[in-house]
Amino acid sequence: HPQAELGLNEHHQNEAISYMRFARFKRGQCLKTVDSCFQDLKDSRLVEETFTVDEVTDMLDGLQTVVHSEVESELINTAYTNVLLLRQLFSQAEKWYLKLQTDISELENRELLEQVAEFEKSEFTSSNKKPSADLIKPKLAPINEGGSELLNKTVACLQEENQKLKARLKTVETQATAALDEKSKLEKLLKDLQTIQGDQKADVNKDVAELENKVAALKCQFEKTLNDSTANQKFLEENLVTTKHDLLKVQDQLSAAEKELEKKFQQTAAYRNMKEILTKKNEQIKDLRRQLSK
Repeated sequence: HPQAELGLNEHHQNEAISYMRFARFKRGQCLKTVDSCFQDLKDSRLVEETFTVDEVTDMLDGLQTVVHSEVESELINTAYTNVLLLRQLFSQAEKWYLKLQTDISELENRELLEQVAEFEKSEFTSSNKKPSADLIKPKLAPINEGGSELLNKTVACLQEENQKLKARLKTVETQATAALDEKSKLEKLLKDLQTIQGDQKADVNKDVAELENKVAALKCQFEKTLNDSTANQKFLEENLVTTKHDLLKVQDQLSAAEKELEKKFQQTAAYRNMKEILTKKNEQIKDLRRQLSK
């Protein structure tokens, strides 16, 4: 049979083969125990040529009890053994902060079970010789010891990062020292500015007093000008009222004169002649319109 594969790398497949060898050994011991139970029954009870039904029933019941106890004990031991195997794997995974998961439903996958059976058949039952020496491995070291190379790389990375942090800290310290020096210079400059500001404050107060006096004088002048403007405005308002009255009077006189002039114009011969001419022209226009409409 061609060698079946489990889909694992070489290391893990060899580990699986080691466990299958252990399981085959335990299974062989269990079968031998069951065979010995039957052999003991043959040797101890089957000493006569004929037996009654009750005697046969009693022997089978006793054999059933013994075989049941042996098989149950072996099954329990197998379950506990599998738990210990899982405990080793989980313990090694937890050292690297891994969380392994199992799919219990896959334990009854008939296709996978047949694949494992084929793998076992190709590894152990193709010949009755002992397993080759390359499969007999010494006890493996725990993963945490085998991962020393990874730890060394991690330590090297941490040391490199530590060196970078030290260099950065030195740079920060230099910058902090420069900042303190700059702070001292700024404090001295601030003190000088405060001194100068104290000297300038007296001059500013003097200038403010002069400005206040000028503002007061301007205010008085403005109030005087405002009073004069108010009086002048009152005079102009009174003069405007008088002027309006005179204007109305003149408008009335002009209207009366226009009416008188129009009356006199209507009484002239030229006005009467012009009126007669306009009347005749209007009659002619009416005749022409009637002719055009016909």
